[in-house]
Amino acid sequence: MKATFEKVPTIFGSSFSVRKYDDPNRNKAPFWHYHPELEMVFIKGGGGKRHIGNHMSYFNNGDLIFIGANVPHSGFTDSLTGNESEVVVQMNRDFLGEAFLEKPELQLINKLFERSRLGLSFYGKTKEEVGKRLEHLNDLDHFEKLMELLSIFHALAISEEYEILNASDFGFEVQAQDNDRIRSIYKHIRENFQEPIALETVARIATMTVPAFCRYFKKLSGKPFTKFVNEYRVVHACKLLSEEKSSISEICYESGFKNVSNFNKFFKQITGKSPSEYRKDIKKIVE
Repeated sequence: MKATFEKVPTIFGSSFSVRKYDDPNRNKAPFWHYHPELEMVFIKGGGGKRHIGNHMSYFNNGDLIFIGANVPHSGFTDSLTGNESEVVVQMNRDFLGEAFLEKPELQLINKLFERSRLGLSFYGKTKEEVGKRLEHLNDLDHFEKLMELLSIFHALAISEEYEILNASDFGFEVQAQDNDRIRSIYKHIRENFQEPIALETVARIATMTVPAFCRYFKKLSGKPFTKFVNEYRVVHACKLLSEEKSSISEICYESGFKNVSNFNKFFKQITGKSPSEYRKDIKKIVE
């Protein structure tokens, strides 16, 4: 899906930017966007929604994410995430020169950058140890910060504790066109997913006929519109299953499904587990 272009501000005297946010309420409404810079994000604590390329899921107990250039994504934290802090590192692929990554010593980091175009989420000791290092990057001087960043890249490059979020050969990168149309469609989904969403309504928002809209949306997102909406609903259900004590039937209706049977079917198709199994697994992780 195409997204709003975001201009990443430059940091004077540095070839990359490191920002730490201690205010979990800074993103009132995370928006769907992209930028030519690679992005590494460490979220300390809390849980929320990931929407990266074609992938949607729910993270719990924080996250460490690495996203390639021009991969569309939404912000990861808002007033409901409950995280302690967030560190965002952004840099151009050639931030140390065009031929820098071609050096034999950097072969593994070069491969990491290639994998990042599908979106990566790191877990386990890698998330814990790299997260601590990212939190202290801004305590270092310019040279030490650069050396530490390269060391962090190496740690990620050799780690096996990661998940490819868009697990296919489909490189979900965007071009700067049709932004307003797609942004309006996605806004309508976000604001109305708890109710039935008629194809006629979103086709009208896109100023298209229903058949033309269905072809358009599938070409851009790689999946039918109805499947995309159901995935969005399942991700919301994952959040509720993790955070609330509501019954599964209550969560079913609050997530926009009209009967528990369909909810169970779509939930298992998308997550590989039933809602009750998902809730038990989350409880084990928390305990």
